[in-house]
Amino acid sequence: MRTLRNKKILTWLCLGLVASSGCTNLKKFTFSDSWQSAPSYHATVGTQIEYPNVKSCLSPSVVATPQPLSLENPADLPTQELLLADAIQLAMTHSDILRSLGGSVVQTPAIISSKYDPALVESNPLGGVEAALSAFDAQVTSQLFWQVNNRPNNVAVSTNPILQQFQRQAFQETAAQFNYGISKRTATGATFAARHNIRYSAPNTPNQLFGTSYTGGFEAEYRQPLLQGAGIDFNRIAGPNSLVGQYNGVLIARINTDISLADFENGIIAFINDVEAAYWELFFAYHNLEAQVAGRNTALVTWQRVKELQKAGSKGGEAAADAQARSQYYQFEVAVKEALTGANGLYTAEQNLRYLLGLPPTDGNLLKPVSDPMEGEVVFEWDAALRDALTRRVEIRRQKWNISRRELEMIAARLNRRPTLDFLGQYRYVGLGDSLIESRDPNNSFNSLYQNIFEGDYQEWQAGVELGYPVGLRQAGAAVANARWNLAREQSLLQEQELRISHDLSSAARRISRAFTLMESNFNRQRADADQVEALQARYEAGLDNINFLLQAQQQLAASQTAYFRSLVDYQLALRDFHREKGSLLNYNRVGLSEGAWPAAAYQDAAERGRFFAPRSNPEDVEVPCPVSDGCFDPAQVGNSSMAVGFPLSNLAAPPASSETNESLAVPQPQAAADSPANLVK
Repeated sequence: MRTLRNKKILTWLCLGLVASSGCTNLKKFTFSDSWQSAPSYHATVGTQIEYPNVKSCLSPSVVATPQPLSLENPADLPTQELLLADAIQLAMTHSDILRSLGGSVVQTPAIISSKYDPALVESNPLGGVEAALSAFDAQVTSQLFWQVNNRPNNVAVSTNPILQQFQRQAFQETAAQFNYGISKRTATGATFAARHNIRYSAPNTPNQLFGTSYTGGFEAEYRQPLLQGAGIDFNRIAGPNSLVGQYNGVLIARINTDISLADFENGIIAFINDVEAAYWELFFAYHNLEAQVAGRNTALVTWQRVKELQKAGSKGGEAAADAQARSQYYQFEVAVKEALTGANGLYTAEQNLRYLLGLPPTDGNLLKPVSDPMEGEVVFEWDAALRDALTRRVEIRRQKWNISRRELEMIAARLNRRPTLDFLGQYRYVGLGDSLIESRDPNNSFNSLYQNIFEGDYQEWQAGVELGYPVGLRQAGAAVANARWNLAREQSLLQEQELRISHDLSSAARRISRAFTLMESNFNRQRADADQVEALQARYEAGLDNINFLLQAQQQLAASQTAYFRSLVDYQLALRDFHREKGSLLNYNRVGLSEGAWPAAAYQDAAERGRFFAPRSNPEDVEVPCPVSDGCFDPAQVGNSSMAVGFPLSNLAAPPASSETNESLAVPQPQAAADSPANLVK
């Protein structure tokens, strides 16, 4: 009956707890009228926009920037002459962030590349190389606890006074526990551990040898995986204690760093590509403005000449001629202002280059490109250029790193498709003592805990194996299939990239031929238009032709001059594009990539460690795993392709031999070919 009553009490207690906690959500909460009319803290304070308490990093030179240039005369401004090589060097010096034209750094700063990206990947505490190596670091664990136990005993106290002294109504104890251990994992997956345990106990238990006692000992343990998790290959790829499908080993982390270096190099290439494009666009903006100013000045002279003829009563001074000359002058005036301040004008192009170089928008000086453009024909050796593109392109190298990573993941997935079978061995020295440390008593071996342990009378050992595996190994089998499909995808991507690069290189080579041909034609065109203006000017002065022919010729001369410099800049950009597609843009612009200096302590540590190494006497007998890397690669070194540079366009003013053939347009080649793409910029 008592048991039944106790069960009923427990049932009512449980129902009361459920009703007071879990069922409260059934109650409907209602707002009173006073709450609904009161202002909400969340609406007025909790959701307000606040300004972050962060100090601005804006440079003082940017804060003190003068007013932007608009319609100022460039001839009245001081100029700063700038070579292309100096512009690239200046851009690389002032570019912690790899800039690009546009507002992406403001709108989406998370996708912007910087010089810090490789270091961020290398120092990643979750996936970096140091993080992967930390799995093999020695681990120290230590514990020190005090406790007091006071537990009632389920023992009936005897009425016999003699027996009562051996019985306790409660178990009482003052105790302490100290544990200290160190463990180390090896590259083969084995784990070595050494532990030291001490327990102090002062209970009220009768019939004890000592009122207070110390127990403990020293323990050594060795665990070696025999199937899953065993071997250097698996632990270098996946890392120890990795889950199925997770690969965070040293080799994977190192490949991730190499991929980040390839991404950084690709960002440098894109940055230099933009700097060179901005440089030549500014070069074109200067010459375009020069052509429009020359046309405006010529139109002004013509208008003034019409005014003089009109005063003299000559036929050339008719009112219609005056209106036409005046209209053309203002047409050129609009073109000059557009070439100066338009969307593609001089000041816009100069500011774009300033941004890429890391300079303030204006500083009182006007940047002026002074590098001579390449005017001769450049002929590449196609087979060597194609080989360079398929081996030296950073995208190809990056994809090959991806394939290497997938191949390693395939190896780890296959090694992981095995049961867990570990060998475990333990050995202990244990002891008991009345005190922790005491002088040795030959008559009492339990006088001191450490004395009893070091005498070695009490030793224990254990050895055996542990086996465990999920039936069917379904997850491990899925990991193998997933690794196989990932590898197949990366290989297909590499094949497609090689095909795309070969097409892009072919298009770049075609653009070089096209740009040079157009540049040659526009060069001859502007000379012909200049001769035409000179001839029509004389005929108009003599009253033989209408002014319309002269005005049209002046417009054609300004357009042909602009077209020539446009084609000249397009030719420079076509050469740049070919080097980019070929993977030699860094060498073309004399840019090298190297790792920064290490701390002095690192060099000292390497020198000290190097004293303990010596070459193997039998390197041919040493078996090593298949290397992941083929060694050092310098992206800025000279490639295999060569080129021939023809004569400049100043020698190409001769007319064609006949109207039916263009053979005379071919540029004769010099006997010696250039040795390096760097020779293209003189």
